[in-house]
Amino acid sequence: MELAGKVIAVLEPRSGVSKTGNEWKVQEYVIETHDQYPRKMCFDVFGADKIAQFNIQVGEELNVYFDVDAREWNGRWFNSIRAWKVDRVSAQAPVAPDAPFPPMNAAPAAPVDFASTDEKDDLPF
Repeated sequence: MELAGKVIAVLEPRSGVSKTGNEWKVQEYVIETHDQYPRKMCFDVFGADKIAQFNIQVGEELNVYFDVDAREWNGRWFNSIRAWKVDRVSAQAPVAPDAPFPPMNAAPAAPVDFASTDEKDDLPF
């Protein structure tokens, strides 16, 4: 799954030691979409190496790729939204060569000079 938006919060990291004695670290982030009715999603990044690799900061525009999973604990169910890939959105996205329209900031085409033709204008107005 994928969600695009702006990071509005970086929560405190949590860490601990698993039953098998392995250390773990997780950090949560909140992202807000730019839809007509903005949605917020809290997702986490698991592992100190991934947290350092992604280096997510408040205010960044991101595309977050994530998996959703649920688990039970003491008769209650909890959702987990874990990011596995993060792409930063650049200020100006490149335009694909096969795009149907030119970018909005492209230079306008030269105006057509209709006066240079010798044909009589046959329009009634």
